[in-house]
Amino acid sequence: MSTFISEPGTRLGGRYRLEDRIGASSGWAAWKAIDETLARAVTVLTFARGFPRITDAVTAARAASRLTDARLAQVFDVEEDWDHAYVVMEWVAGDSLDDLLADGPLDPGQGAEIVEQSAEALASAHAAGVAHLCLTPKSLRWTSGGGVKIVGLGIDAALAGVTADDPALADTRSLGKLLYAALTAHWPGGDWPSLPPAPEVDGHPLSPRQVRAGVPAGIDGVCCQVLLPDGQGGHHSPPLTTPATLATALNRVIPAPAAPPPITSPPGAFTTGLERDGYAPGQPYRPQRAGGPPRRGSRSHATMPGGRQPVATRVMASIAVILVVAAVGVGVWTLGHHGAPQHPSTTPSQQPTHSAPKLAVLTPNSAAAFGPNGGDNGSEAPLAIDNSPTTDWTTDSYQRSPHFGNLYGGTGLILNMGKQAKISSVTVNFGPVAGAHARIEVGNNGSGTSPTGATTLGHTNNASGTVTFTGHHPVTGQFVFIWFTKLAPQQGSAGQFQADVFNVVVKGSS
Repeated sequence: MSTFISEPGTRLGGRYRLEDRIGASSGWAAWKAIDETLARAVTVLTFARGFPRITDAVTAARAASRLTDARLAQVFDVEEDWDHAYVVMEWVAGDSLDDLLADGPLDPGQGAEIVEQSAEALASAHAAGVAHLCLTPKSLRWTSGGGVKIVGLGIDAALAGVTADDPALADTRSLGKLLYAALTAHWPGGDWPSLPPAPEVDGHPLSPRQVRAGVPAGIDGVCCQVLLPDGQGGHHSPPLTTPATLATALNRVIPAPAAPPPITSPPGAFTTGLERDGYAPGQPYRPQRAGGPPRRGSRSHATMPGGRQPVATRVMASIAVILVVAAVGVGVWTLGHHGAPQHPSTTPSQQPTHSAPKLAVLTPNSAAAFGPNGGDNGSEAPLAIDNSPTTDWTTDSYQRSPHFGNLYGGTGLILNMGKQAKISSVTVNFGPVAGAHARIEVGNNGSGTSPTGATTLGHTNNASGTVTFTGHHPVTGQFVFIWFTKLAPQQGSAGQFQADVFNVVVKGSS
């Protein structure tokens, strides 16, 4: 029999129930399926009888199954029988890079961060002898937990019959193209159906900075080191030829976002309400979907390239200035000729006052570690809400990478408020070493291993000291998540990474 099945509801291996076909080509089909034993969604590949690359695909899947980097989509199961072969893989939810680029280029720092994480993950795969060879904007996904997942490692190439004499160089050049696309929303060196081709000179694409204003010189230079010959695009540096060297180069040039100036926060704190919607200092403000990366950095509806406003906006602004000046002039003339207006029946104490409602401090019922494998250091979690600045909860200490040693995409704390509350602000005392990426999420689902379905109150990419997260409006939910997606260097320990939370104060109303 053939396992190239077109009917939803079919069970494979007595546990994988096919639901929706999500892709197909000559000889294979991809399905969203349910693993009925573990009650979770999975991706299943099935094959037509006589498909000549079944053995290659199964071999690639078995090689990928041995990798442990959490940024690589996992392979769970492989059935090798020729007539019944299938591959079961992790179901990866979230937006692909292709989806993220639908409205234009990403913020340069965020685009570079996505590719840097992908390069790190592929470097670990190459160290184990596994290459991707078919990277496209659909291969990278930004998950609801705030991390990168690479899908199709080795398997996509096996299905397509793609090989390379130098797999490391092939994957590095593909990563360079993805970086170029993230920075410019153009595809270099050929066509990608959803993106316009990059403009070229002498058969080579222009550098990202020549296509889009505002791309930092360091990130532009790294992209040119991968894609352009020496001297093209203004760079004179050795080419980058492996995912590991690309990851290292990007890590050196990705800017650390500066904190916006404090508005009403106490000394040492800064308000991050706009950060929730993808704001970064020096970039136009654009809203984003909850749980996703900052979407755009090139232009907003009120800003054109180069920082100029549309003509209509500039005209209206000029008229407004003229009207204000005229009103001030009339006011001055009136005071000079008639004196200040008198209101004998109203004293200052009788003037109406409008003060903002005071927020109450909300005491969580409990604090617990939250994340994969039950989270980190669960016994220390209550120390984050004991109102003591000298006791703290910390993540585990991870080696080699600030992305949790490449083991998973995030971890943190969950505060149970006991019942639904309107959360207006959350103040967190982080450790003294900057560099951690942290988000405050509010939701009603306290289960799972990431704050799925929660609403982002605020986030920072450089957590240290006291940070106050304040949204545009209160967010309602029973659970408050302090969710880390990247760790800071551990103080006094080279090559170690960790995050600290000394105290948390939640304000709002029940």
